[in-house]
Amino acid sequence: MELLTPTQMSRADALAAVAGVPGTVLMERAGAAVAWAILRRWQPCRVLVVCGAGNNGGDGLVAARLLRERGWTVQVAASVAPGAWRGDAALACDAWLRSGGTVVQEWETVDWSACDLVVDALLGAGLDRPLQGRLLEWVETIHRKGLPVCAVDVPSGVDGVTGAVRGAAVQADLTVTFFRKKPGHLLYPGRGLCGTLELVDIGIPVHCLSELGIDTWENLPQAWALPHTNQPADAQAHKYHKGFVLVWGGATLPGAAMLAAQAAQKVGAGLVTIASPVQAHTIYAHAMQSIMVRPVASAQDFACLLGDAKRRVCVIGPGAGLETATREAVLLALQAAQSLVLDADALTVFQDDPNLLFSHIHAHQAAGAAPGVVLTPHEGEFARLFPHLDGDRLSRARAAARLSGAVVLLKGADTVVVAPDGRAFVNACAPASLASAGTGDVLAGLVAGLLAQGIAALDAAAMAVWLHSQAAQVVGVGLIAEDLLHGLPVVLQRLAAGGGGSGRQ
Repeated sequence: MELLTPTQMSRADALAAVAGVPGTVLMERAGAAVAWAILRRWQPCRVLVVCGAGNNGGDGLVAARLLRERGWTVQVAASVAPGAWRGDAALACDAWLRSGGTVVQEWETVDWSACDLVVDALLGAGLDRPLQGRLLEWVETIHRKGLPVCAVDVPSGVDGVTGAVRGAAVQADLTVTFFRKKPGHLLYPGRGLCGTLELVDIGIPVHCLSELGIDTWENLPQAWALPHTNQPADAQAHKYHKGFVLVWGGATLPGAAMLAAQAAQKVGAGLVTIASPVQAHTIYAHAMQSIMVRPVASAQDFACLLGDAKRRVCVIGPGAGLETATREAVLLALQAAQSLVLDADALTVFQDDPNLLFSHIHAHQAAGAAPGVVLTPHEGEFARLFPHLDGDRLSRARAAARLSGAVVLLKGADTVVVAPDGRAFVNACAPASLASAGTGDVLAGLVAGLLAQGIAALDAAAMAVWLHSQAAQVVGVGLIAEDLLHGLPVVLQRLAAGGGGSGRQ
């Protein structure tokens, strides 16, 4: 579940050597893992292994030798002369040459007519600048040929930290990586270029992780700190023990607030109330059964609702409208030290003065309110609230969390969830069917329902994203937002049966 930057991965290699696992052993195991992955996926064919100057190329040379030993026809093309490799890669080259292999250095002399499969061992995950010159030409040619590709570690041209394409990148059918995934495996566009991703244990001791300063995880149940999931239900518990959620309801789009309220209830909140504008009270009251509806005619009315100590969490934004009342509701909730989920209109309404929102969030956090504040923007809302932040998704979300003082849940195909201290989750299981109106309202409600049960803001947001994605997978094609409410109990039951998360240290 840990995601390692290329720098952290290099450090893990070094720590493995200190622990008695030398680099030559790691390279042999990595190359063998690539070879075995190819043997499982493809029938014997003619292979071109394209090797770069570093250890990635060394892994490719090991794979080339092992495939050749099993009777496959293998060409090796390299961006450097055989004598230019150093360290473990030089030893791998020597073993390849001793086995009778040769190395082609002139790209123009590669016999593409005798090639059915490309092994891309040209560049590793540490690429951090645009490709140019010969390397750019090689990557573009591999991409243009359209042959099946197995990439070693990451497809060449993909930044392992951000998933960005550095000028050009290889489209792989299969990517084999080692020990732990990189963020670039899960963040687009890199994620889309990896094809099927195989993670292989090559013998780096797990205890090395404790020395790497890890702050990024794949969003999986094993990564959450959820002690309650391993506890049996308390037969004497009542609804207030499970948390009380207040949802600010809009007058023009009441369905959005209803979806958020029902999601909070489905995920386990004991009691949910919708604060409804007077003119929409009848609509809410007729539609809701187990969810209470309270009319709100003024800011004072809403403040009274917030004053109930049992109401732990407030959701504002779904269907709220870009109105002064929405802004006032957010500021009142923050002043009342409520844990808060802000979505949609509750974010956009501050686009002309985002610092007003941020200053109130920081004051809220300084007051020691827990579990905290979660912002759930999509890219458009994020840009309106943080117009000066640029770069990759993970970096922007981290900067936004620091600036705002809130947990930031930046929605998308590769949703990221980031705390102000920089800890982050990257989600990789959301199906495309979630691109449907109202699904974001459900997500906001899920976050609130988990916060109400006392789960810390970062973990609540990450768990909500995972549950949301899994419920969509249960529903399958034809999904609309309401369907998520029916898929959620199935996912919760599976999660409970599996014992829940083990928690992070």
